[in-house]
Amino acid sequence: GKKLGYTFNHRNLHNISLGQGQEVVAEQALDLAAREGHWVILQNIHLVAKWLGCLEKQLEQLAEGSHRDLRVFVSAEPAPCPQSHIIPQGILENAIKITSEAPTGMHANLHRALDNFSQDTLEMCSQEKEFRSILFALCYFHAVVAERRKFGPQGWNRPYPFSTGDLTISASVLHNYLQASSKVPYDDLRYLVGEIMYGGHITDDWDRRLCRTYLEEFIKPEMLEGELCLAPGFPLPGNMDYNGYHQYIDDALPPESPHLYGLHPNAEIGFLTQRSERLLRTVLELQPRDSSTGQGALGAREEMVQALLEEMLEKLTDEFNMAELVARAEERTPYAVVALQECERMNALTAELRRSLTELELGLKGELTMTSDMETLQNSLFLGTVPESWLKRSYPFTASLGSWFADLLARISELEAWTRDFSLPSTLWLGGFFNPQSILTAVMQTTARKNKWPLDKMTLQCDVTKKSREDFASAPREGAYVHGLFMEGARWDVQAGSITDARLQELTPAMPVVFIKAIPGDKQDTRGLYPCPVYKTRQRGPTYVWTLNLKTKESPSKWVLAGVALLLQI
Repeated sequence: GKKLGYTFNHRNLHNISLGQGQEVVAEQALDLAAREGHWVILQNIHLVAKWLGCLEKQLEQLAEGSHRDLRVFVSAEPAPCPQSHIIPQGILENAIKITSEAPTGMHANLHRALDNFSQDTLEMCSQEKEFRSILFALCYFHAVVAERRKFGPQGWNRPYPFSTGDLTISASVLHNYLQASSKVPYDDLRYLVGEIMYGGHITDDWDRRLCRTYLEEFIKPEMLEGELCLAPGFPLPGNMDYNGYHQYIDDALPPESPHLYGLHPNAEIGFLTQRSERLLRTVLELQPRDSSTGQGALGAREEMVQALLEEMLEKLTDEFNMAELVARAEERTPYAVVALQECERMNALTAELRRSLTELELGLKGELTMTSDMETLQNSLFLGTVPESWLKRSYPFTASLGSWFADLLARISELEAWTRDFSLPSTLWLGGFFNPQSILTAVMQTTARKNKWPLDKMTLQCDVTKKSREDFASAPREGAYVHGLFMEGARWDVQAGSITDARLQELTPAMPVVFIKAIPGDKQDTRGLYPCPVYKTRQRGPTYVWTLNLKTKESPSKWVLAGVALLLQI
């Protein structure tokens, strides 16, 4: 305070954390501070969005006639997206804005995690060796989970607001437990840290498994025997003082790479590629689109859109005749029901395509007045993105419009072949379904009816073959062959018949045909298997489909940390 020209003590400061009905207290503190020249700190204003308008008005009133020493400080978490910006413009325009950038890279994150403690912290526990070893492992764990976000969905299915508070509270829990017990309660510590302190933020089951696996690898009895490596080439340090740990990080931590997080180097390639694609797409979207660009450019743009929509209308096939298909499907087997449902969904999508493209064609010819929906469609066609109105009736897809339309025609072709006689195809294109879960459920329903087994007691067993789609001439007598799967984070070794490390720059290698059949749940042997999640797209998260157990000769935890998953589209 003195350096800024103020006389300052704790009585001049009002520090208020918002979010627990403290808005009235904050208003009273501001009025008092305006009269007496106090300082007011309002924390977490992002938690009281509805009150921010009142705060803006009160600050405008206090701007005139208040004590010259009045100062108001506000803090908020960064908004996850532009649509979530809630701080009123009046506050932002009249404030000096300071941002605290999170450190990047494991080196900076690990130092920052350790900075939350001191030499006194290291000396406060009677079990000094155990406390220091586990505390350093917790710091590394915190740095890993915080920085892993940069790898996108392969890092975490969803982003989480892990904070230094999670780390410091975990350290306090560690101290209390070690003080109360002569033995280290590894299971209790892993549960409290992984399921409560950090796990309290986590909403996705696969992310929870990842968090739990990190702690199982970092906090275990081997850590006190000098046999634990937190990352390849980075063993857990022995008993050191506070400065020694900082020095150890500088000297021993390997250079930044995905290996420090348990990921394959391809994860960084994929992450940087997706970031570049987003940047280029944004640049493309910034191109001028109005008539001010000149009649020549505008005309060329309309000609391009006109040619594209004509091509799409020409290639788009007629809708499925549902009455005819229902009559043709004499026996309503689970597979036939799935086929009919897929045809209905495809009809809804193709009808919307034909309607919107025909409307836009008439609008470009001047026979219809251009509406905002037609202009939005025109922009999407020009930029090569899938229009929002189509995506609502479609399926998750992350590629360009050209790839999406080619994929759509391929799906229609598959359905046409299947519905000729409703016999199960020799191999099923799992990624070609609007609802892939339906065909997997149909496999279980068919087996359950045939063997008179209870459906809720069944599970799917998968065997990866050594063959491709062309090698199969007919469907199996029980179960189904599926193709069109891709593995991210690793690859399938056909000769060894198990998961193995990916080859560099092969981001999503294709899987051989997979044989899927239903068996009673109590006959499933999970030894030597990695429960691998299946997702529709690389965005993972809400596109989850199923879990397939794949054979592995290495510990399944390796593939958990590597973010290994099967994808239906790439």
